[in-house]
Amino acid sequence: MANSGGYKPADHVGNTDFTRATVVIIGAGISGLCMAIDLLRRTPCRKFVILEQGSQVGGTWNDNKYPGCACDIWSALYSLSFEQKADWSREYPGQEELLDYLIHVAQKYRLYRYIRFNSAVDAARWDEDSHTWRVQVSVGGAKDGQFVSSYELTSDFLVSAVGQLNLPQWPSLPGLDDFTGKVMHSARWDWTYDWADKRVAIIGNGASALQIAPEIAPAAAHLTVYQRTPNWVIPRMDRRVTGAEQTLLGALPPARWLKRAVMMQMREVSHGLVTDPKSSSVTYLRDWALGSMKQALPGRPDLWAALTPDYQLGCKRILVSDNYYQTLGRENVTLETREVARVTESGIETVDGAVRDVDLIVCATGFRTVEFLHPVQVTGREGRPLDSVWAGGASAYYGVTVEEMPNFGMLYGPNTNLGHNSIILMIEAQSRYLSALIDRVVRARDQGQSLVLQPRTEVVRSLNHQIQTQLQETSFADPTCRSWYKTADGRITNNWPGTAVQYQKELATVRWADYAVSGTAADTVAGRRPTRIGRVVEEWPVSWWTMALGAGAVGWWSYTRYFSRA
Repeated sequence: MANSGGYKPADHVGNTDFTRATVVIIGAGISGLCMAIDLLRRTPCRKFVILEQGSQVGGTWNDNKYPGCACDIWSALYSLSFEQKADWSREYPGQEELLDYLIHVAQKYRLYRYIRFNSAVDAARWDEDSHTWRVQVSVGGAKDGQFVSSYELTSDFLVSAVGQLNLPQWPSLPGLDDFTGKVMHSARWDWTYDWADKRVAIIGNGASALQIAPEIAPAAAHLTVYQRTPNWVIPRMDRRVTGAEQTLLGALPPARWLKRAVMMQMREVSHGLVTDPKSSSVTYLRDWALGSMKQALPGRPDLWAALTPDYQLGCKRILVSDNYYQTLGRENVTLETREVARVTESGIETVDGAVRDVDLIVCATGFRTVEFLHPVQVTGREGRPLDSVWAGGASAYYGVTVEEMPNFGMLYGPNTNLGHNSIILMIEAQSRYLSALIDRVVRARDQGQSLVLQPRTEVVRSLNHQIQTQLQETSFADPTCRSWYKTADGRITNNWPGTAVQYQKELATVRWADYAVSGTAADTVAGRRPTRIGRVVEEWPVSWWTMALGAGAVGWWSYTRYFSRA
């Protein structure tokens, strides 16, 4: 087909520059979409590419489609601050609704033009001579792979938005590959399989298992949950958001802002409950959790003992559920606490030799959380692999930039996970911060110069020492429990020790002195005073003006809707 005359190049990477981009973002989940939007809103960069190995946006909410999959953070907090959703159907939204929201975000901000689906990053190498990243991409898909199977994409800045919960952790059980029934991971659910009247086994009892079990049990012939260690579980207290509430929140933004601020502050206040083992409120939360369990399982002291953790509340992720314990009390459900020895051709054998035949094995065993960016092979300055930099455990400058990795950024990186609040609050701070770094690099390139930014090694290590010291005083460090927050030797690589607001404040300023700067445009940054980039202020107390406006709006809406009709 011939090109039509007078065509003006679009503001994105096209055909002729297919292998050259200013910025490459790995992943089209919440983090990748937020980063792309900030590039559009805060920088002149339009020549960026989002590489997504799947066939749809959404990240974890596109991967995890298992029965009952839902968010464990209030829906009012689980949306981007600049694109809040007013009509969530529930306080804790389900996976399909969350995915619809992310598709809406990608469509509204016209991000699909920047995304290359079925594109997996195998490796990325920093080229010192050209001051660029050389990214190796494998192309999948029945049709896309017919054009090219792999290629190299060059960029001035590289951003990882793959997060911490993306690579499934399969259990290392002897015989699993020889099982003749159906096997699936919770993050790779096969909806073509009908579990009705089947004997089902769930290996694991974490967040996904708590959501899957209540959905499977009513239709299954029998369900067995294999528990390694019990978890602290508190009631979710989920509820439907009424149509009247949705109308109010949609028609009156101040009411929506006020609800979000109140919920955010409630979550921030709970930080001490999750992290401080000496908090007086921990005893109350512990008693509430145990009381709720016993209430859901009346007359079952055998299950009470098996479901009571013997480690500090908060060491592991505190789980929320309104129906898990009730499910374990069903006649067709068994809680198995004996250790699994192996998988046979027809079932699961425990260490005492007992074998239970099953038709379906669900591996609800989580993700490879401490292996950030795995299996992508990243090589930085002087040919140093990222694996080498992180030999003692992953660390980064506030989780966003890494020593020996020039012009490289991360979202939801090391020590940025939260145990008490919405991760979106962290992601937005990271995206805003990285866009400030990228802006400088892009402007230098547009002027025919080069700019290379890399956090100083001594700064990163000093900061990480401070973070690790703080973490040792938290419940996360309890040596009596294992969690996905830490490595095998006990180093906590995933969690942030403070509140979300504290983190936002730390990233509200770019301290250029914390970076080693090089390139022909180095003098535009070196020696500069810190740059204040600000942050999104949403926590309570919001401004008195917003509070008054929100309260007045709610009163006016209520009056016109109800009282004026009297």
